[in-house]
Amino acid sequence: MKARSLRAWSWVHTWTSLVSTLFMLLLCLTGLPLIFHHEIEHLAGDEVELPVLAAPQAARPLDELIASARALYPQRVVQYAAPDEEEPAIWHFTLTPTPAPTDDYKSIAVDARTAEVLRDAKTGEGFMYWMQRLHVDLFAGLPGMLFLGFMGLLMVVAIVSGVVLYAPFMRRLDFGTVRRERSARLKWLDLHNLLGIVTLVWATVVGFTGVINTWADPLVKYWQYSQLSALLAPYAGQPLVPEAERAPVQKALNAALAHTPGQQVSFLAFPGTAYSSPHHVTVFLRGDTPLTSKLLKPVLVDARTATVTASPALPWYLTALLISQPLHFGDYAGMPMKILWALLDVATIVVLGSGLYLWLKRRATRTREAAIGETEDGVPALT
Repeated sequence: MKARSLRAWSWVHTWTSLVSTLFMLLLCLTGLPLIFHHEIEHLAGDEVELPVLAAPQAARPLDELIASARALYPQRVVQYAAPDEEEPAIWHFTLTPTPAPTDDYKSIAVDARTAEVLRDAKTGEGFMYWMQRLHVDLFAGLPGMLFLGFMGLLMVVAIVSGVVLYAPFMRRLDFGTVRRERSARLKWLDLHNLLGIVTLVWATVVGFTGVINTWADPLVKYWQYSQLSALLAPYAGQPLVPEAERAPVQKALNAALAHTPGQQVSFLAFPGTAYSSPHHVTVFLRGDTPLTSKLLKPVLVDARTATVTASPALPWYLTALLISQPLHFGDYAGMPMKILWALLDVATIVVLGSGLYLWLKRRATRTREAAIGETEDGVPALT
């Protein structure tokens, strides 16, 4: 590589790293507890426990479960309903003032066998809430998400430029060499290069999937505009279906399951919510394997008649979004993958911190050399 190209790549690597480092450190630090959010909730006693019954009982109709949840907050509407991923006998309901997207929500867990409320979760508070909001949008909503997405893109550019620089800087050293006998700056430089190349693939995957996740809201809105608008043409001009005129939710769920056999329920989106239309209960179904359980199949069920009107295939960009979300947090292969993700996360924190240290040390060294007129090795300093 020519000296001019080397300087250009070095400039790109330095400044993309510097601009994004503090935010990437924040994301790595907040992402670490999020990897183990299920385990932390269990230790903190925030996880829902299913009571043991004296005799087995069949699941109650979904409408009874909804009624139990709404009895706590009768002035609110149900936005979403979903069975627990690990315990299907527990259903979670999201209650909000209106169907429109909002941060003002209540999360209610109900026992599907007895229709008894198991938990009225505390929302908008606690350690995991702060970690999640800082990691997702910096408490700034969509602008915060897009800003973090841009920082993620800068990190990907920093990774690519770091790979380009790795070969010329390490051509005289064996892989994994850390020159412990030299100065502290050289030791940290070698460690920075080593950990950077070791975590290369992981950091690229997590960074890129994180960028995709920040586009979730715009992608869903584009899907609604580009694909669902054509399917909803017969309902043009009709208002939101009033609750009193809706068919039983259990009937809508049964219709969706019958239309797409062999699938399991992921969640239900009620009329007027972000993932449905004003005229449908949209049932999102999933498979039962580690991969297909992340791929959703929407089934639009007419809210009045409980008949299936459409079951469109998700476009590629939403499929990519669904795959990237669990991959971002290592949520595909249980605890071994979570531990691996955590170790790589810690290594990336070291890479980011050492990069910042090296830049500050370099600036301090150059300032000192300019003041005394020679380098650390006693060689006259070049101006």
